[in-house]
Amino acid sequence: MSDVPARSRDTAAVIRAAALGLIAAKGYAAVSMREIADGAGIRQGGIYNHFAAKQDILRALMVDHMEALIAAWEACPERSCPPAETLDAFVRFHISYHFTRPEAVLVAYMELRSLEPENFAAVEALRDRYERILRDILARGAAEGVFALRDPAVETRALIAMLTGVTTWVREGGRLSIADITDLYVDLVRRAVGLHPAHDRTRETADV
Repeated sequence: MSDVPARSRDTAAVIRAAALGLIAAKGYAAVSMREIADGAGIRQGGIYNHFAAKQDILRALMVDHMEALIAAWEACPERSCPPAETLDAFVRFHISYHFTRPEAVLVAYMELRSLEPENFAAVEALRDRYERILRDILARGAAEGVFALRDPAVETRALIAMLTGVTTWVREGGRLSIADITDLYVDLVRRAVGLHPAHDRTRETADV
């Protein structure tokens, strides 16, 4: 068990939650430590018991997001399935995980530019680790003759960008449900690697 008192951990979590909401809404540069303290319901000086600077909060938010993302995938039983099934599961996992954490996703992708070099390197290492999960799935499928690929490294980044991008335009209550859109994305990814779509049905073209 951690030596850090539970109350201290709880306060740090409250600070991170307040900062996440503010940074997602206003952008890192526009948020002050005083606003974060007010959002957390503590005195400004109380933040410094947990974070030396606003930059440390941003790093914590991004590192926490990436570590939790990786851990969640590693807990998925489908990651040990044959390549095609694992790929389908990865697509569903990625979309579902990101849809339920819109603020964390926004900060993780839009505020990379705000990280200082050392912090950027730490976050980038975790992003690379996550990309390797998909790259390894693609490489395994290609080695088994299941996937048709040209450049797994490039295709990995293209697919992750496509999957993450869906969270920027899909809204609850649209013509298609999140489940419908996820099915469509599974088929898009399957086609991209040379597989037949899993959901062979025609859909109308309309605003989502």
